[in-house]
Amino acid sequence: MLDVARAARVSLKTVSRVVNDEPGVRPQTAQRVREVIAVMGFLRNDMARGLRQGSSSRTFGLVIGDVANPFYAAITRGVEEVAREDGYLVITGSSDEDPSRERNLVQLLCERRVDGLIVVPAGDDHGYLLAEMEAGTPVVFLDRPSGRIATDVVLIDNYAGARQGTNHLLSQGHRRIALIGDRASLFTTTERVRGYRDALRGHGIAADDGLVRLGAHDVASARAAVHDLLGLDDAPTAIFCANNRITVGALQALHRREPCVAVVGFDDFELADMLAIPATVVAYDPTELGRWAAGLLRRRLAGEDMPQQHLVLPTRLITRGSGEVRP
Repeated sequence: MLDVARAARVSLKTVSRVVNDEPGVRPQTAQRVREVIAVMGFLRNDMARGLRQGSSSRTFGLVIGDVANPFYAAITRGVEEVAREDGYLVITGSSDEDPSRERNLVQLLCERRVDGLIVVPAGDDHGYLLAEMEAGTPVVFLDRPSGRIATDVVLIDNYAGARQGTNHLLSQGHRRIALIGDRASLFTTTERVRGYRDALRGHGIAADDGLVRLGAHDVASARAAVHDLLGLDDAPTAIFCANNRITVGALQALHRREPCVAVVGFDDFELADMLAIPATVVAYDPTELGRWAAGLLRRRLAGEDMPQQHLVLPTRLITRGSGEVRP
């Protein structure tokens, strides 16, 4: 700004007023300053402005699990849609489900003075955020609850969705129903396993731990889990897949086989309705999940005084064919 002031032969305050669209500058002078700005390629440094006490950086920090997963891409879109309405920029990073990586990302975002944080937690202890929250940085947790701190959270009804999906397989006549899930430490996995077990119990069926495979974090490990299950002496006739990547892996493993194994997946995914046997899924709108989280953050930044929010979005079953294969 000093360089612009010298070139335009005006004071630093005049340049500041022009850059910030403040009154008090003659139109001819303002035009001269803008011409110098254009020639010199000057850009206002909003991050530097945000270092002033009480200033806003106009940014949201978003920590997700894995940017390669379409689920998180849809969440990011929802957050960005709401942020854009108020002129905010979203800075996004992936934790890769690593608690130490999550903490490091949050620290980096706070160093850049983001106005608020939306976090899909990988860990279960978020006490490290207390200092930032006490300093006035609002935090919203998304998809999974926070650990050891009280803050706003937006969740999917994981338990009800898993119970609905398993009940659907039971209604088709299946009794040997397997479950393939992600890491056992994840809140979403725990809730979906609980829904699956309670659905079986509701039909008088004891859950068989030999039919449960956890730790399938990607498509390849899901495929391996399916091959392992089908190799059992008393193989399952149906599989409940606890997330979108697992469903894709299971369908790949069952490709070219006779359609003798029914599959219901948790999470819809692109082209699920275009497969040879379209995928039956427990669905919800992950973009809406992101919108709700960003909306809560926006309300906090606006100074709205409200009790801690705990929102749970419902799921619905979409029947397309893979879950309707009878034993």
